[in-house]
Amino acid sequence: MKAFVFPGQASQFEGMGKDLYQNSQVAKDLFEEANELLGFKISDIMFNGTKEDLKQTKVTQPAVFLHSFIKARMAGEDFDPQAVAGHSLGEFSALATAGSLNFEDALNLVHKRALAMQKACEAQPGTMAAVLGLEDEQVEEICNGIEDIVVAANYNCPGQLVISGSVSGIDQAVHLCKEAGARRALVLEVGGAFHSPLMEPAKEELAKAIEETAIGRPICPIYQNYNAKAETEPENIKSNLIAQLTSPVLWTQTMHNMIADGCKEFIEVGGNGKTIRGFIKRVNREIPTEAL
Repeated sequence: MKAFVFPGQASQFEGMGKDLYQNSQVAKDLFEEANELLGFKISDIMFNGTKEDLKQTKVTQPAVFLHSFIKARMAGEDFDPQAVAGHSLGEFSALATAGSLNFEDALNLVHKRALAMQKACEAQPGTMAAVLGLEDEQVEEICNGIEDIVVAANYNCPGQLVISGSVSGIDQAVHLCKEAGARRALVLEVGGAFHSPLMEPAKEELAKAIEETAIGRPICPIYQNYNAKAETEPENIKSNLIAQLTSPVLWTQTMHNMIADGCKEFIEVGGNGKTIRGFIKRVNREIPTEAL
């Protein structure tokens, strides 16, 4: 089985998509349509913006989605998944390329998600930190022992767990993880506490938009972040997509399940082409990966 996987935030890079725009009429048309739908020239920011410009949540999320969607569309018949999955924001890319969402609806949801998350970040400041070199259970135990909000947010791969919560909670957790022997525990440069209870206002806002959007049956199973299981039923896809904003991204568990279910080749679509492949190699070094 061949699986196509899609990155989320942090896979963006300066100049992303410029080569696609210059060399493909399909790409050019999709970028122009996106500029119109979003109400601003995201193509200009993607092609000419600085790292700082690209790091704004309201820019990053539609930019990463666009890059992935256009790459998949340009692949034509070579995009032939037997399974798909996407990391956080990448779940929307997976759903759109697998035919569950049309391009306009997917971009609209991604834009609304980005704005809602940015608003939630401004209302309740928070942050995230990456913990390397500890068992997941050790990190969970440390988080559970802290009174402030701090939770496991991204189970990226064995030995790498990202935590999310209030600034003071994350500071305490970083200190305790280092004391417990973490190889590294560092606060990330992110806009807020994604995949934590602090995203509840954004979840409520996004839930309404998702409920009003037509989601169809995908061309193949999608393994969702919320439960790491294969899904094809539109109603289940919707509820899992809503739950995703305040729940952890079960990426390690997703990769284990996809491999156990027979996925023997993984192709990363969009972004820098390295992020998800790096995680997969930490799960199973024998599995071949490539970038589209």
